[in-house]
Amino acid sequence: MVVSRFSRWVVALPVALALGLSGCGSGEPAASTASAPAAGDAAKTVTVFAAASLTGTFGELGKAFESAHPGTTVKFNFGSSATLAQQITQGAPADVFAAASPATMKTVTDASLASAPTTFVRNKLQIAVPADNPAKVDELKDLADPKVKVALCAEQVPCGAAAVKALGAAGLKVTPVTLEQDVKATLTKVELGEVDAALVYRTDVIASAGKVKGVEFPEADKAINDYPIATLAKAPAGELAKQFVDLVLSQQGKDVLTKAGFEAP
Repeated sequence: MVVSRFSRWVVALPVALALGLSGCGSGEPAASTASAPAAGDAAKTVTVFAAASLTGTFGELGKAFESAHPGTTVKFNFGSSATLAQQITQGAPADVFAAASPATMKTVTDASLASAPTTFVRNKLQIAVPADNPAKVDELKDLADPKVKVALCAEQVPCGAAAVKALGAAGLKVTPVTLEQDVKATLTKVELGEVDAALVYRTDVIASAGKVKGVEFPEADKAINDYPIATLAKAPAGELAKQFVDLVLSQQGKDVLTKAGFEAP
């Protein structure tokens, strides 16, 4: 009995000391792990940085991914591809990057922060006008009329770079009343009636569900954007990242994307 009690005391002593030391002593607070997710929890979240124009389609694919992987969460960061690329190069934790142009993806691959990207869809511009089209915008040259209030994406973001190409192909000079940081913000200006027209992606016109009308123009064919996707080199959830990219590239992913107006690469 003595030996047994002594053995239990020896085993319990380190535990007691550890508990005692954690509550007093050095005057410095003990390190807390309350906010740090367990390794298993972290592995069940896949973080996807994606162009703003992918909001609807990737949201749908994210739900499908979660259904196929019970207990997994897909966390999205939608925005300007240029801004997202900058965030990644500055160390923002992410697993997947889907950009609206090869140029913005190149920012990340040049820094050796992503695997070889795959082009998964293409997108082209339309002129978005209010449903009643009060300025009677029927073609691209109408945007050069100083009486027409136009919104464009900023040139450094993919939708803005595409607009510059399209206007250049038409030999037009357009002075916008506002330059927005992503395509969703540009479209919102039309939806709110703050401008007469904007150059946005065809997919965004479709996603507006009738809030705006889209006007096709031939110069859009000169400014088609390829969308690349890649897993990131420092992806915290590397295997989940690969599986999400596989979903985007699958027939299921293609069906969702083409239904939204994207074109096959």
